[in-house]
Parts: sequence; structure tokens; C-alpha cells
Amino acid sequence: MKRFFRVFFISLICFSLIVAGGLIWLNGSLTEGSADASDIFKILSNDKDDRINVLVLGLENTRSDTIMIASYDTKNKTGDVISIPRDTYVDRDGFVNSGNNKINSVYTVKGIEGLSEIILNITGIKIDKYVTIDYDGVRAAVDSVGGVEVDVPFHMRYTDPYSDPPLDINIPPGEQLIKGDRAMEFLRFRKTNYAGYSGYSDGDLGRVEAQQGFVKAAIKKALTFRLPLVVKEVYPHIDTDFSLMEATSLAMGSIGLSIENVNFHILPGYTQTRNGLSFYILDYLETKDLIYSILEIE
Repeated sequence: MKRFFRVFFISLICFSLIVAGGLIWLNGSLTEGSADASDIFKILSNDKDDRINVLVLGLENTRSDTIMIASYDTKNKTGDVISIPRDTYVDRDGFVNSGNNKINSVYTVKGIEGLSEIILNITGIKIDKYVTIDYDGVRAAVDSVGGVEVDVPFHMRYTDPYSDPPLDINIPPGEQLIKGDRAMEFLRFRKTNYAGYSGYSDGDLGRVEAQQGFVKAAIKKALTFRLPLVVKEVYPHIDTDFSLMEATSLAMGSIGLSIENVNFHILPGYTQTRNGLSFYILDYLETKDLIYSILEIE
């Protein structure tokens, strides 16, 4: 692992994926594959010596609201961020088509090790390190770089007093600097519940594109000489098996990384209702193609 730590982009872990604590990823409508995950990934050994995979969780209370894998090739200095939809269906002993079959329920019961094992089963990727973050960490990350410039496409208006934390989103359209709670509101906005206001014209796809645009702008701003400061300010708000010294060292080593070398992905699949619950069913054949492409496996 020492080789990994020389040039790892900790900004992506301690910033963009921290921001990801507010994201809810796209539920697609792709074609189902007929193969089983164990058959597809049984020949996939974990990565090359020059690659590190970090599991990043955005937490809402005790559940993993956001699940992402940051995979970094230290040799070529390229990164891939792979999002796993929180409603992804996973096999669990004793459960069939229940809420406990959603991947976002695994962390609460089985912790990082249990979730990492399931991710290995469905993707073939072995997790090396982990980072978890909550809403306070998202705010700290955004504020540590002085906010992020965004172009809000329309007036975002939505309220939900029962949300945790409660939501009262009221963001006018146009270019503006977003900080703190407003950053969380921008990232969490889904659709309006007010007459006369609008949401994304193409639904969740538009929201995901806006969220990823925010994340990319945030990474670009963080990838400067301020990066070690970002790590220092955000570190108290995360739980990780990276030490502060490791994180700061990685931040220094990642200066010069370009956002153009970071690619974002969503595991392919489709939505399906089972037993009255909405699940995201992975297409394992397309997932295999995606993972093989990222890991450059022939």
C-alpha cells in the first residue's frame, strides 16, 4: 500500500465524494443482463499494484444514502468515480424483495466490512480504504474552499419539514456562489411541490448532471495549493481508515491532477417494483463491461 500513497488524489475522497453525501443517483432504464454476478466476476482479480479503490459513503443517519467507489490509477494519474444507486438489489440471507435487500441498508447492520464484501460480489472490485461523511462534513467541504460557483437552471423551490434535516429550498436561478446549507439544498433538490415552479425537465437525469457538474467544479477549485487546508478542515467530520498524516500527504501529492482525468459512472441497471418496493436491478453484463473498461482488463 505504500506505493499507493505516493500520488493519490485525496481531494476526490475528502471533497467531491464528501459533497456526494447529498446526492441521490440516477435510476436508469437499461436492459437486464441474464448472467449472474458470481459468474461474471469470478475471474476478476483485484486490480494492478498501481491502483487503489476507496469506498465513500454519504450517511443519512445510520443508512448509506450515497455509495461510491473512487478508483485511482497512480501510474497514469487517472481516476474513476463509480456510483452505486442506493436502492440496488442485493442478495441477503433471510430476505427476499424486502427493504433489507436494498444495498443502502447493509452498512447499518454489517458495517464497512459487510458492505465491502457485497460490493466485491456485485462488481469484482476489492475495497482498499474507506471514507464516510455526513451532512456537516458536506458543509465543511464546501465552505473550506469558499463555496462553489454554479449556474442554477431555474428557481428551486421545495419544502419538507419531515426530512432529516428539514428542507426549505428556495434558490433563485442564475450564476451564484453556493455555500453551506444552500449547497446541501442544491444537491438534494429533486422536484418542486409549489405551483408555478419547475424541476428538471428530464427528471433524475437532469438532476444527476447538475450534481456532477457541481462536484466537478468543486474538485477543480479544491485541486490547488489550498488542498492540504481542505483536508485539514474536513477531516474532523469524516470517519476513515486514512490517518490525517496520510490524507495530508496524499493531498500534497495530488496537486496538479486535472479534473479532466476524473471520470464519473453509474452502475448500469433499471428500476423494478417488487413486493411494492422500488429496486434498482443491476445489469451484470453491462456492469462487467464498465468495470473491465475502467480496470483495463481485456
